[in-house]
Amino acid sequence: MDHSGHGMMTDLPPFTLARGLEWSADPFFLIATLAGLALYGWGVVRLRGRGDSWPVARTVSYVVGVLTIALVMCTKLNDYGMVMFSVHMVQHMVISMLSPILILLGAPVTLALRALPTAGRGRKGPRELLLTLLHSRYMRIITHPAFTIPLFIASLYALYFTPLFDFLMGSRAGHIAMMVHFLAVGVVFFWPIIGVDPGPHRPGYLMRMLELFAGMPFHAFFGIALMMASTPMVETFKNPPASLGIDALSDQNAAGGIAWAFSEVPSVLVLIALLFQWYGSEQRQAKRKDRAADRDGDKELEAYNAYLASLNAREG
Repeated sequence: MDHSGHGMMTDLPPFTLARGLEWSADPFFLIATLAGLALYGWGVVRLRGRGDSWPVARTVSYVVGVLTIALVMCTKLNDYGMVMFSVHMVQHMVISMLSPILILLGAPVTLALRALPTAGRGRKGPRELLLTLLHSRYMRIITHPAFTIPLFIASLYALYFTPLFDFLMGSRAGHIAMMVHFLAVGVVFFWPIIGVDPGPHRPGYLMRMLELFAGMPFHAFFGIALMMASTPMVETFKNPPASLGIDALSDQNAAGGIAWAFSEVPSVLVLIALLFQWYGSEQRQAKRKDRAADRDGDKELEAYNAYLASLNAREG
C-alpha cells in the first residue's frame, strides 16, 4: 500500500536513529542541495582567484546549513516522516528553524554580489537582477515583521489544524512544496533578525531581539497543544502502519514535545549571533570615531603649528 503517493511503502520497520539516517534521497532536494553547494563554492573560488578573502566561518555555516537540509530530506527520515508525526516534526523544525539560520550566517547574497560580474553599461545581468530584487517593494513587504511574524505563526496553526496538511501530504509534489515553504518561511523570518546579507528591512539590534521573541511563544504553544491533546489531531498520522509498532497519540505527543523544545534552539543560536554582531558593530563604530578624533586632533595640531609659524613670522 502506498500511503502518500510518495513512492514509499508503509511496511517500514520500527524507527531507530540508525535506520532514519540511512541514505534515501529525494531527487528534488538532492539536486537543490548539490546546486546550492556548487554555486557557493564557485563564488568562494572566484573571490579567492582574484585575491579577495572570504571568511571561512561563513563558508562552514552555509555548508552545514545546506547539509542539515540534506540530512532530513535525503535520508530515511524523509520516508519515516511520511507516516510518523514525531519524525515529520523533526524535519519541519530543522528545515524551518535551523537550516535558515546557518544558511543566512553564510551570507550567500553578499557572496553572489561580490562574485557575479557586472553586465556593463545599460545591460542587466544576474548581478543587476539580484540588486533590483533586493531593492524591490516585494522584498520590503516579505521581510517586514508585519508579514513575517504572522506568516511564521500561520505556517503552524493554519497548516496542521486544517485539511491543507492532509492534502499536501497526499502527493510527493505537495510534500516537496510544503518543505520548500517551511524553508522559505524560516529564511524570510530570520533574515531581518540575523541576516548578514543586505536587506530592505534592517532594524536596530534591540528591535531584532523583540522580533525574534514575538514569534517564539506561539511556537511553544503549538507544541503544548499537541502534547496536551487527548485525540490524534492530524488525519495523515491517525493510523500509523502496524509494522512501526507505535501509538498515534503518543507519537503526536512526542511531536509536540519536539516542537516545544525546538523553539529554544534557534532562540539561543540567534541571540548568541546577534550579540556577536552587535559587539562587532559597536567595535567598528568606536574605531570610526577614533579615526575621526585622530583626524580632528591632527587638524588642531596643524592649525596650532600654523598659528605658531605666523607668530614667528610676525616677530621676525
